[in-house]
Amino acid sequence: MFGSHSQEGIKTDADGLVGNKCNQNLWVYTADCMPIFFADKRSRNVAALHCGRKGLEKKIIKNLVKIFDNLGSSRDNLLVAIGPAISKEHYLIDKMTLKEFYRKAENKNITVNLTKAEKDLWFSDSNYFREQNFNQLDLKRSAYRQLLNENIPNTNIDISNLCTYKFKNEFYSWRRSKTISRQWNLICS
Repeated sequence: MFGSHSQEGIKTDADGLVGNKCNQNLWVYTADCMPIFFADKRSRNVAALHCGRKGLEKKIIKNLVKIFDNLGSSRDNLLVAIGPAISKEHYLIDKMTLKEFYRKAENKNITVNLTKAEKDLWFSDSNYFREQNFNQLDLKRSAYRQLLNENIPNTNIDISNLCTYKFKNEFYSWRRSKTISRQWNLICS
């Protein structure tokens, strides 16, 4: 959604906003998902994304870069910052979700070897896998790979190493405390 299409004082339900006017402030709120900010250093157009596992699977980064292409941006002029989000050490998912993520987000098919007992438990009690904490998923690394696949120079990408789960006094985390509170993140054009 373009920032000029939103109305002042009204929250917009979208996972991304693009600033298409000067002096716009774009805000997204996150808990464990990544705030990802884009800025075109030539045109001064900006964008803000709320991006988690599902956003990566839906190729939200690729779609946003296409919008910048349509605005006349050059990939060399795009600066990207990935803000604080949950780290891979604290983002644990089951094997089937991991397999689906790699298939959708990274166009890779990985082999997941489940025993018969694991398959039976998967279909009878999906909570089993969440409790077992089988796999770590690195959202920031996957976002970084998607940015590189869109030919954003690695020197134009900055990634925060802060984890929303780990730093209890600095950030809210849904996975840590099931809170509905969020961090507000902003970029200005």
